[in-house]
Amino acid sequence: MNTLIQSDLFRYNGLKGTVGLFKGFQYPGFRYMFYLRKSASTSKYSPLGFFYRIMLKHYKHKYGFQIPSSTKIGKGFFIGHFGSIVINSNAVIGDNCNFSHGVTIGKTNRGKSKGVPVLGDRVWVGTGAVIVGNVKIGSDVLIAPNSYVNFDVPNHSIVLGNPGKIIERLNPTEGYINNQC
Repeated sequence: MNTLIQSDLFRYNGLKGTVGLFKGFQYPGFRYMFYLRKSASTSKYSPLGFFYRIMLKHYKHKYGFQIPSSTKIGKGFFIGHFGSIVINSNAVIGDNCNFSHGVTIGKTNRGKSKGVPVLGDRVWVGTGAVIVGNVKIGSDVLIAPNSYVNFDVPNHSIVLGNPGKIIERLNPTEGYINNQC
């Protein structure tokens, strides 16, 4: 089993191995990420690559996830609930990140923040949060539900509200991000 898939699987209640893989498929987030990782690592012209892309498209429509296989996502990615998650294909997401439903990681096409976000390691993104533009989100950051972030966020911070307000805090994601790999 691929190490990225193993690390994603571990995030779901510490699951490991073949038995854990079968248990992991009961979680929509893991199932989607399994096919995303597989389609990203196989040639799109191979029969297996074609199968993985068909399955990925099926689960994209079933669960409402719009995460292209070309997106750079670190190990241990966790999707807490199924339902509308949109991530731009050029976004970069670090290791051990958690996403809830209703999250948008998007591109800004004009202005001083033209571009896509880069998220560090151990970022927890709450329900309905929107992160847009050429912004850098540090490591160990908690983005509270329904927050709008179009500015850089330093390490060890919490972002609250719309417009977002930064509160620096030691270990803000402690207890939010479990089974880190």
